[in-house]
Amino acid sequence: MLRQEHLLSLEYEAYVGRKKLFLLGLGGLCLLLGLLSVAWGAVRIPVSEVIEVLLGGGEGRAKVIVVNIRLPQTLAAMLAGGGLSLAGLVMQAVLRNPLGSPFTLGISNAAAFGAAFSIIVLGSGTMQSTAADAVTIMDHWLTTGAAFAAALACMGIVLFIVSATGGAGEVMVLAGVALSSLFTAGTMFLQYFADDAQLAATVFWTFGDVSRASWREIPMMSALLALSSALFFYRRFDLNALCCGDETAVSLGVSASWIRLEAMVVTSLLAAVMVAFLGVIGFVGLVCPHMLRRFLGGDHRFLIPGSVLLGAALLTGADMGARLLLAPRLLPVSVFTAFMGAPVFVALLMKRRSRK
Repeated sequence: MLRQEHLLSLEYEAYVGRKKLFLLGLGGLCLLLGLLSVAWGAVRIPVSEVIEVLLGGGEGRAKVIVVNIRLPQTLAAMLAGGGLSLAGLVMQAVLRNPLGSPFTLGISNAAAFGAAFSIIVLGSGTMQSTAADAVTIMDHWLTTGAAFAAALACMGIVLFIVSATGGAGEVMVLAGVALSSLFTAGTMFLQYFADDAQLAATVFWTFGDVSRASWREIPMMSALLALSSALFFYRRFDLNALCCGDETAVSLGVSASWIRLEAMVVTSLLAAVMVAFLGVIGFVGLVCPHMLRRFLGGDHRFLIPGSVLLGAALLTGADMGARLLLAPRLLPVSVFTAFMGAPVFVALLMKRRSRK
């Protein structure tokens, strides 16, 4: 009996060790992609020179490019990718729906409507063209604030519908689909009455792109991702219980309705901030959790840190590919993630079906 328990203990330690090793590998991949993302672009900078700048040295054009352009862009890609992936993972857990993601609840379309309202109605759509032909919305904070407010309003409406109907995960998904269609129609209505400049500014904003990021967005994105990750890791066993069903969770002493409400508020806030700053970026929150479960299983002790790392690596790699594909022009990263994410997701579904 003691020998059997000892063998089980060794097997469990080996199981945990493999998961930790995988997470360590993801962390190394993030660091590698981060360095390459800062080094590669229209102007190539040697990795050794990038490291020198990051350590406080370097000078001239390379330092300006690294510090003012590529480093905040790379950090924004990592933070947004990690945040969207984490939000998708938690939504899929509390909704018990494999299609759960920040976009399932209409958050992205609501943010797009808020940005369109700001540009067309509130007049933040004045644009300028730089020497590189990069279109910039002049009133950045008004547009971002309107997008954020619309995303939070969408979240509030969904939660109100759920509380009024007494529904659970499936009601949230259906309410999100309905609101997504409603906000899309609202955006199209505003665009119909917009002039050329306003229409161009609206379309430009809806292209999810980390190249618009600067140092002013990084502190808020970092703080929100850190706090959300800490909260969900604290709730990791509650999320495991919820995945087994509300009845099982309640029998284990978990307040299913409260955990679900808390998770939806935090994930919606997390996704709303990322989308408001960078625009609509799809598939990261949907694909990353599914990819991760193939390697880490369903234990949220490992899925939560893994989702942050994989999302960061995926969006950083996608941004790097978008920059290099049509260099010196910058392809919006949302286009690249859609082209990359859709086939991967279909392949995962096909493999899952073939196993069944």
